[in-house]
Amino acid sequence: MTQAFRFAPANAKALDAATDLIRQAKVIRDGARGSSRALSLTIRGLRKSFGDNEVLRGIDLHIPAGQSVAIVGKSGCGKSTLLRLIAGLEVPTAGTIEFGDHQGNPRDHVRVMFQEPRLLPWAQVLSNVEVGLGRDRASADAKTRAADALREVGLEEKSGQWPAVLSGGQKQRVALARALVSHPRILAFDEPLGALDALTRISMQRLLERVWEDQGFTAILVTHDVSEAVALADRVLVIEDGRVVHDINVDLARPRRRGSADLAALEGSILRELLKETGDLAGI
Repeated sequence: MTQAFRFAPANAKALDAATDLIRQAKVIRDGARGSSRALSLTIRGLRKSFGDNEVLRGIDLHIPAGQSVAIVGKSGCGKSTLLRLIAGLEVPTAGTIEFGDHQGNPRDHVRVMFQEPRLLPWAQVLSNVEVGLGRDRASADAKTRAADALREVGLEEKSGQWPAVLSGGQKQRVALARALVSHPRILAFDEPLGALDALTRISMQRLLERVWEDQGFTAILVTHDVSEAVALADRVLVIEDGRVVHDINVDLARPRRRGSADLAALEGSILRELLKETGDLAGI
């Protein structure tokens, strides 16, 4: 039998007060993320061509400081090219990329985590993390900072081991520590979990969400996995033929429960947009 529950007036007032406190805490948390470390990003008229192949065809986009954004689309749509342009690994054919309130070279504030860990096989784990410090690697506290980053990803006990003995998930956590050690204001992820098994991938998704919440950087995730996008992001951008065709706000409370009806409904709507041109919509 289904029962209906009603709040008494006093309880309703208490609930309203608690709701207000939660909203205030969220404003404070988001304000702290936006004002301390995170960097905003504004893109205008961005185009990129490789010879006669125009990959990006006029991207206009603003990402507020501290936001977590996922970029999805079919293979070859331009999503990884967009990420590489943001990271300074490619030069635009046209358009501008502006980085909020920054000092010095804005690219110094951006780090990238790739699908492959790209660890140095001849260097132990701690030394691989130190590589992420760049010019600061010679500083007196380099090893301490690298050890702190390893602790953040739960691998402090692996600091003296060689990459060859690590599992795939452990290698990616070392790669994440290397990206985090310099305290980036923007962290870009290019399919970082694509090669992992399903259970390890879920574990890594939770880790990525935790470090984003703890460290307060702006996160930009390129992924083929729509369920991953809606689980991690505040906002999902769908790219098609070099243009942003959908900009979807993921207004769901965190932590998000994988397999929930709300996530499944949002995932299904995005998949329908991605697959509508192929006509392969069976079961979606």
